[in-house]
Amino acid sequence: MTRLPIVVLISGGGSNLQAIIDAVVNEGLPVDIRAVISNNPAAYGLERARRAGIPALTVDHRAYPDRGSFETALEAAIDAHQPALVVLAGFMRILGAGFVAHYLGRMLNIHPSLLPAFTGLDTHRRAIEASEKEHGASVHFVTSELDGGPVIIQSRVPVLPDDDVKRLAAKVLEREHRIYPLAIRWFAEGRLTLENDRIMLDGQPLTAPVDYANVEDTAQHAGN
Repeated sequence: MTRLPIVVLISGGGSNLQAIIDAVVNEGLPVDIRAVISNNPAAYGLERARRAGIPALTVDHRAYPDRGSFETALEAAIDAHQPALVVLAGFMRILGAGFVAHYLGRMLNIHPSLLPAFTGLDTHRRAIEASEKEHGASVHFVTSELDGGPVIIQSRVPVLPDDDVKRLAAKVLEREHRIYPLAIRWFAEGRLTLENDRIMLDGQPLTAPVDYANVEDTAQHAGN
């Protein structure tokens, strides 16, 4: 299978980037990571990329006078690698409408909540304070609405009485590392598209986000 060219954008540690790299190496994820780009030159994810032999680039937002000029430079850096998909993996910059429109239908993001609940930051603390029984992660197409694009897949974790922010965050992150490579695989295999703001999966409109628990069950039954 031809490998889909992708570019991954990061701002920090890059653990989701590592999950994607590992899926390429260990699970045959059919993508070619053409570059990893960070707005933060100190992001550890850049080192992860270098160790994997992937070009690691910085477009530091602090070097530009405004968001528009930063996004123009970022877009040029991305497009130099001709990706078919842009993957936001802990990229902590709000993106303008023009930038998003340029990549509409070919840019994914992962968010640490069960969207539409808890858009934005500090999701784990907010879930605990709201006495939620469930929390989790969502992969979605990026639109101009912050964390508001159509949701592809979610994975849920229970919020236990003794969970603090750190413990809950760790549980959610482990699920992120499962569902993000899976959603990318679906896109790379041509199974997943965005058409007129509607997700199509295997040629059918997705009426609700895929629940990863059902994917796991299907895989387990197939292996039996």
